[in-house]
Amino acid sequence: MFDFSIAPEIQDLIQRVRRFVDEVVIPAEAHAFDDPVEGLPRTVLDDLRAQAKCAGLFAPTMPPELGGLGLSITEFTPILEVVGRSLIGPMALGCAAPDEGNMHLLHVYANDTQRERYLAPLVRGDIFSAFGMTEPAPGAGSDPSMLKTTARRDGDGWVIDGHKWWTTNAGVADFLIIMARTDDDGGGATLFLSPMDAPGIEVVRRVPHMGGPDFGGHCEIKLNGLRLTDDDILGGVGRGFALVQARLGPARLTHCMRWTGIAQRALEVATDYASRREAFGSALGGHQAVQWMLADSAVELHAGRLMIQHCAWLLEKGEKARQETSMCKLHVSETVGRVLDRAIQICGGLGISRDIPLSHWYESARAFRIYDGASEVHRMVIARQVLKQFGGAKAE
Repeated sequence: MFDFSIAPEIQDLIQRVRRFVDEVVIPAEAHAFDDPVEGLPRTVLDDLRAQAKCAGLFAPTMPPELGGLGLSITEFTPILEVVGRSLIGPMALGCAAPDEGNMHLLHVYANDTQRERYLAPLVRGDIFSAFGMTEPAPGAGSDPSMLKTTARRDGDGWVIDGHKWWTTNAGVADFLIIMARTDDDGGGATLFLSPMDAPGIEVVRRVPHMGGPDFGGHCEIKLNGLRLTDDDILGGVGRGFALVQARLGPARLTHCMRWTGIAQRALEVATDYASRREAFGSALGGHQAVQWMLADSAVELHAGRLMIQHCAWLLEKGEKARQETSMCKLHVSETVGRVLDRAIQICGGLGISRDIPLSHWYESARAFRIYDGASEVHRMVIARQVLKQFGGAKAE
């Protein structure tokens, strides 16, 4: 039987995190676009992180021996939703993408030396990271099997050449996890760890995008004769695709947790406005058209939370839950878009203005239906499994 109860100590932690986000993080949103490159100035972020550490709220997804809170995935599910009520909340509390996903990957697969060099300072919030998998066409995008970056043996080391783009956080990252092909028949890939300042890594540019500046940016990178050793390999030669799958399942889910927080806050903004704004003889909330938008948003968010909780439970049991995480990512990413769209519609001119944050959230959330698997890819994965279970035909 699935237990929906939340332990008293986790309920207390949720309230503590909620107060911190409301009283410390959300007021700092006033500085979210102060820096024309990073958006949020590094000094502001460093201050937020220092306060989160003093409050005992930093790195909720990591174990205590690394300085984290030691929560299981089912325990930190509601925590990350509360953290996600602000777009800068995950950065402030040390659980933002891609660092959070990279922490998980390193915690499971890094050797002792790699843990000390990369994982420990990453969990402490002393450094930042990036994950280099996505490539410009005709390289890997939604289909990682199209990976073009290569790592070839050269003596007792490796030489890596390739072209990455949309590498989130690369503008501030101290190290990069690189996915590269390491065989001649097109079948295998390996993950490498490299300092960002290593000779052979060129950050070409920050890719311009909708939604304004993001801290760390989304960068185009060229790898030109980057030399690494066997000691820089994460998890073993040829295990790249397996490790990426192990990273993506939990990472998709934590994205869903965080974005649910923003969507919930958008619903609250719209509900408050509908309760106060009068039109056609009554408050907006008295009109059925507005009531139905609020109701649909509440229902879809509730369904999404149940899917997130179920996936977290499966992962905690050791299941791969690929079908379930695809369903969850698909539903929640599209729900977030609809909830934000309805909130803007209810708030009208105020909604599309920059006087409240709905329009910024709307622009930022649009990418959620693309990264970590586009909606169309997840529908394809789900359909194939349905056909495998219930039909004799194969999905095209």
